[in-house]
Amino acid sequence: MDHELQVSILKELMTQLDEGKNIDVGVQYKMPTTGYTCPEIATKERESFFQNHPQLLGLSGDLPLPASYLTNDDFGTPVLATRDKSGQFRAFLNACRHRGSRIAQDTRGRKTVFTCPFHHWGYSNSGDLINIPDEDHFGSIDKSCNGLIELPAVERDGLLWVHPQPDGELDIDQLLGKTLADEIASYNLDDLIYAGTKTITKNLNWKLANDTFGETYHFGKLHKNTLGQVLYGNNLHLKEFGPHHRFVTASKEIDQLRKLPESEWDIGVGAGFTLYYLFPNIQLILNPGQCSLVKIYPDAERPGRSTSQIVFYYSQEAMRAQADENPEEITADIVYRRDNGEPRREPSLTASMEVFTSTVEQEDYLMGEYQQKAAENGLLTEVIFGRNEPPLHHFHKTFREKLGLTPLEEFEA
Repeated sequence: MDHELQVSILKELMTQLDEGKNIDVGVQYKMPTTGYTCPEIATKERESFFQNHPQLLGLSGDLPLPASYLTNDDFGTPVLATRDKSGQFRAFLNACRHRGSRIAQDTRGRKTVFTCPFHHWGYSNSGDLINIPDEDHFGSIDKSCNGLIELPAVERDGLLWVHPQPDGELDIDQLLGKTLADEIASYNLDDLIYAGTKTITKNLNWKLANDTFGETYHFGKLHKNTLGQVLYGNNLHLKEFGPHHRFVTASKEIDQLRKLPESEWDIGVGAGFTLYYLFPNIQLILNPGQCSLVKIYPDAERPGRSTSQIVFYYSQEAMRAQADENPEEITADIVYRRDNGEPRREPSLTASMEVFTSTVEQEDYLMGEYQQKAAENGLLTEVIFGRNEPPLHHFHKTFREKLGLTPLEEFEA
C-alpha cells in the first residue's frame, strides 16, 4: 500500500480515537431476516454468486512448484487446480471423462499424473488423457478430445482465480477494478508460503459469517478478553471499490507511531489488520509477513449452515523466524525478526489459529448461531445496522441489488 495512503488512514483512526467517535455514515438500515433463512434466496445466491461468478481458490503459494495441485469442493463445482510442468496454473473439473469419478482425492499435494481409482484412466497435470487400461477391450477413444474439462483460470498478483463454468468470463480488471487490483498487487502476495488451513462449519447463514468481519463496534465487548486486548475497537476506516471494500481498524500499537515522524509510520504497526472484502465471500486479512484468507461458503442443503475455510500464508522470513523459534514445531505465540536491525513482530501459525478459534469460532460464530436461531423462529423479522457499521450496509446492499431483491430500508428511530 502506498505510504501516503497509509498515513491518511492512520490519521483518521487516530482522530477517531482522540475524539472517542467511530466512523459515522449518518444513516441506519434495517434488513429482513429472511435474507438469512429463505430457501429461495439461498438457491439464487448459490447460482449467482458461487456457480456463475469467479471464485478465489487461494494464493500462488498453494501451488509452489510444478506438479503441485489443489482441490476444492466448496462452491458446487469440484475443482482440480494444478501447476503444470511449464509452471502454468490450470483448473479442471475434478471428474474422470469415463464415468465421472473424482480423480484427485486429497486436498493438496504433488503429482504429474492423476489416475482415476475406478478404472485407472490416467490424466497429465495439463489435463490430457494419456492412458486407458485395456483400451482394445473398451473401444476406440480419441484421447485428444477427452481430456479433463478445463475451467477458466487466471493467476494474477499472487491470487489464483477460477470460474466454475467452462464458458465463464474471468477478467480480473473487470472483476476488481484497476485501483483495487493495483493496491492488492502492492502486497507481493506471490511471495507468501502456504502454512496451514482451519475449517469451521457452524449453524449460521454464510452472510452472518461474513457479517462477523463487518464492524468493530463489538470488539471491546464480545472480544474484551481476546482481540480487545490488542485492538482498540469501535474505530474504522472504510473504502469501497464497487462491490468490494477495504476495512482497517487500529491496534493499540498505533500510539507508538505518534512519537515518530510520519515518514516512519507503518500501517502494519498501527493497524490491527487491513482487511479486503472481495465480493461475494472473501475476507483477505493482511499483516506484516502474513495473510489470512477467509473463504465462506453456504451449505447447499441448509440456508442456516455454512463453512469457513481459513487459509494461512507467511513470508519466507516469517517462516524461517518461526522455525528458528522452535525447530520441531511452530508453537511460539509471537516471534521477532530483524529488518535493518529493527525488531518486528510476526504472529506465528499457532497464534493465528488460536485467534480464529477463540475469537471467531467461539465468540463471533457463536453469536451468529444465536442470530440464526432467532431469524429461523420468525418472530424477529428484521435486524438493524448502525451508523457505525457501514461495511454491513455495503455488503447487504450489494448482495440484494445483485439478486434483484428490495433495497435495504432506512431505519426510523
